[in-house]
Order: sequence, then C-alpha cells, then structure tokens
Amino acid sequence: MLNISGIHEGFVLDHIQAGMSLQIYHDLKLDELDCTVAIIKNAKSNKMGKKDILKVECPVEALDLDILGFIDHNITVNVIKDDKIVEKKILHLPKQVKNVITCKNPRCITSIEQELDQIFLLTDEEREIYRCKYCEEKYRNPNRR
Repeated sequence: MLNISGIHEGFVLDHIQAGMSLQIYHDLKLDELDCTVAIIKNAKSNKMGKKDILKVECPVEALDLDILGFIDHNITVNVIKDDKIVEKKILHLPKQVKNVITCKNPRCITSIEQELDQIFLLTDEEREIYRCKYCEEKYRNPNRR
C-alpha cells in the first residue's frame, strides 16, 4: 500500500484527468518553486475510473487558478491549512488567457511582433473555444475530453 503523508499548508489538486499531472506540474511552473510536490498517477477513482492527484506544500498564492481553469476546470482544488481542508475552490474557464497559448496563424501580428503578449479570449464557453485577440485564430484545448 502506497502511503503519502498529509501536508501542513498548501493545496491538493484532485480529479485530474489520468496522465495529465506532469503537464499540469510544468504549466503551473511548480518545478520553479522551492516546495514539496507529490504526484500520484493513475489512482483509482469511482467517479473517473482513473485519475491523477497533485499534493503541493507551499502557500496557495503560488497557484495560478486562471491557468489551472484553462487546463481543466473540472479539477478540484482543496486548500490545506494546519493539516485540514479549509476551502474547496471551484475553477472556471477564464475569460482571457495571456501568454499560455501561442497563435498558430503565420499572418498574425504576434508572429511579427515577438514582444507582443499572446492573448486569447473565450468565445464559446460550451465548446471551450478561445480566439486570438488580434486575428481571431481559433484554439480548442486538445486535452479536453
């Protein structure tokens, strides 16, 4: 039986789509923080069949909820303080993502002006479609179910 101890202060990301924990680890730049991280892959889940879990011991302010909501807004975020869950955060698709997606349109101004921020706006919440602010190039997250 695998035993991973609890955390004193931090957060637990639960209900991550199986196999996505390492991508989330890098997207949230957890590799750049000086904190303890436990990655649990392919844990059994009644709801999902299999799921991944990330346990991170560091201040919750280090977590970018917009990026996490963009990656998968179905992830459960449990905030831990003094060894207890004090809050469950509900994620939403952000209305705008900045410098997370890169526009693939070779004629977009962001291809020419390298210092320009890559900004995508949520245009279809139901189908989770974002469009480039400058050229309206469509982006749909390929990792979504």
